[in-house]
Amino acid sequence: MLCWFCAESARASCRFCGRGVCAEHARFGPYLLQVSRSESRRRAEALVVDDAVQCGTCRPRPHPVAMPELD
Repeated sequence: MLCWFCAESARASCRFCGRGVCAEHARFGPYLLQVSRSESRRRAEALVVDDAVQCGTCRPRPHPVAMPELD
């Protein structure tokens, strides 16, 4: 796989969109793995990876998207 930006060998792929990125173009940020509700603490809690690879180009949406056709 080649880097999306410079066509050098990719070292990783973006966790969100799958684009290949080399070491120079890789960015890092949080990735939400799971959300659950803690009844004992009465709140929603998330399991997050702090340093997931990101390409920096894609823009994951900040809010869920309704998909009524799957209901």
